[in-house]
Amino acid sequence: MDAKLIVIIAGAILMLAILISLFVLRSYSGRFTFDTVTGTRPKASEGEGNTSGSQLKGRFQILSFAAGASLVALIAKLWSMQMVSSDHYETLSEENRTRTVTTAAPRGRILDRDGVELVTNRATLNVSSYRSLADDTVTVRHLANVLGLPYIAVMRSIQDYSQSAQSLHAIASDVRRSTVAYIQEHAAEFPGVNVVEGSERSYPYGTLACHLLGYTGTITQEQLDKQKKDSSKSAGDITYESGDIVGQAGVEGRYESLLQGIRGEQTVRVDSAGTVVGQAGSVDPRPGSDIKLTISLKIQQACEEGLKIGMERAQGTARAGDAAAIVCLDCTNGEILGMASAPTFDPSAFVGGISSDDWDKLNSEEHRTPLVNRAIGGQYMSASTIKPLSSLAGMEFGVYSASQTTNCTGFWTGFGKSSGKWCWNHSGHGTINLRNGIVYSCDSVFYDVAKGFWNAKSDNDGLQQVFRRHGLGEATGVDLPSEEPGRVPDKDWKESYFKDWTDDQRSWNAGDLLNIVIGQGDILVTPIQMACVYAGIANGGTQYVPHVFLSAVARDGEGDAATYQKKERLTAKIHAKADLELIRDGLHGMPYEESASVAAHFNNLPVSVAAKTGTGEKSGEDEYGWFVAYAPFDKPQYVVACIIERGGFGAECAMPAVRNVLGAIYDSPDTSYSGTSDQTM
Repeated sequence: MDAKLIVIIAGAILMLAILISLFVLRSYSGRFTFDTVTGTRPKASEGEGNTSGSQLKGRFQILSFAAGASLVALIAKLWSMQMVSSDHYETLSEENRTRTVTTAAPRGRILDRDGVELVTNRATLNVSSYRSLADDTVTVRHLANVLGLPYIAVMRSIQDYSQSAQSLHAIASDVRRSTVAYIQEHAAEFPGVNVVEGSERSYPYGTLACHLLGYTGTITQEQLDKQKKDSSKSAGDITYESGDIVGQAGVEGRYESLLQGIRGEQTVRVDSAGTVVGQAGSVDPRPGSDIKLTISLKIQQACEEGLKIGMERAQGTARAGDAAAIVCLDCTNGEILGMASAPTFDPSAFVGGISSDDWDKLNSEEHRTPLVNRAIGGQYMSASTIKPLSSLAGMEFGVYSASQTTNCTGFWTGFGKSSGKWCWNHSGHGTINLRNGIVYSCDSVFYDVAKGFWNAKSDNDGLQQVFRRHGLGEATGVDLPSEEPGRVPDKDWKESYFKDWTDDQRSWNAGDLLNIVIGQGDILVTPIQMACVYAGIANGGTQYVPHVFLSAVARDGEGDAATYQKKERLTAKIHAKADLELIRDGLHGMPYEESASVAAHFNNLPVSVAAKTGTGEKSGEDEYGWFVAYAPFDKPQYVVACIIERGGFGAECAMPAVRNVLGAIYDSPDTSYSGTSDQTM
């Protein structure tokens, strides 16, 4: 018979018994008296007054009523619990003896544009247990000896209170198969110890593109706190737990929401103490989406190799040449085809956690801060790579025309001999116009441009206007974290930045203009910004937002979940088409006319290029070498920008790196090497 029906019948019988008892008691409670004189039948008493018998009778009636009411209420509650709320209490009972814990999902892979795996997952064997194992100190000590780990470290992992008692606590990850085999063969010696399959990030190409790809790590408390405060989260967003592995930099961090999979669930049965005693069911986790990048493995490898060549060339001329960056992008859509920064780091060092000593080394200036992605986060003086924009500004604001010339003697005295400035070529360039000023990077020409702006008081910030119009002084919007905005200095900036100086020292002066017109002094740019500037020159002023994301494969493997649509970053106003043609002509002439040694590197390319060198100066350090180029000249598609820190002249160190990338693009290696100096600013 159904338990509910039994309860109902029993309740009905009990109710009936109570009602009968109350009726009998009421019937018996009346008193009768006999006429002792006549002996006639009994008759009802006229009243007893306030006797002890009447008081007892009243109290008994009240007690009977209260008892009956209590029993009725109890039966009603039992009926409600068994009939009305039975499902609810059954659910609570089930929840009390089961727990649901989540299981991590594999992260999505990161692929190059052709589907080559740049980051994938490697299967691992992990040793885990529930927190209750901590009570068995003998087993814990034995396990620590087998794993080769300190006892206290194993105990802390088991007792990790950042995780629930019903979750499996990771003790050791990526355990050797021989160790796992021993634990499984001697299972009786390790009660409560589990060997579970897991996955860890794997980097088939080692340090290749490490700054772009980024790395993963355990979620921090700050990130968990931020999640709690995030009011914009929706129901479908991932909710993280302590101990989760998340992207911390690069693509891993920027596209965490796509790469992170959907957690699985496992239901376990627990006893009254909360100790897991069995499993009741599970839902498998779903891997994250695979991401396809704009990166080409071939071009990325050429970028990395190019930096190595450039730094070796620098060191061969007794320069430090110990850090560098390079960017290659498609100027027709903003796709980044290659991006490298040196020194590099091994992202696999973060798998399973990184030591504090290693972390300090990766962030120390002594080791040249390997974690910094210099391609987007390194801020440098632009040097002569800025001269095409200075030329556009001079022509637009009428301070230096296309037909104007300068007599370069090697020492410019436009503001008087006491304020004279050297051209990089101390021997002088002779009489030279604006176009050839770009080709030969003549500083004197651009000092005249700066003088023109200084004398044109109403438009003396025209130079900065053009710089900003082409995107300098603000982030490009590249879809990678930690991009820096650079800086375009002007009067207001100087007054604010040097607030502790005297008024005279803080005032904007002619010397400031003389510096920034040739890309020295306080101006700061990033390699990605200069790549965008030259993409704009190649496109007639239009720049596209640089990006590394191409598409994401849907989690079910059917098609793409998301595809990048190119976005226009800006279209810089060009005062006159002839002005743009002049600087393009100058940039085209530079690699072929400036010096025979430089031309030798480009004459054997199947396409012609436009390019500009640059050599940044920083007090007390070797020169910073720049080289920026785009190709083909007549139908531009590729832009490559490179800087070698403390590497010397741009044509000596940065040019070979750029040439190596162009050689990979056009399958035309650089076979020409001149023993003569490639010195040019």
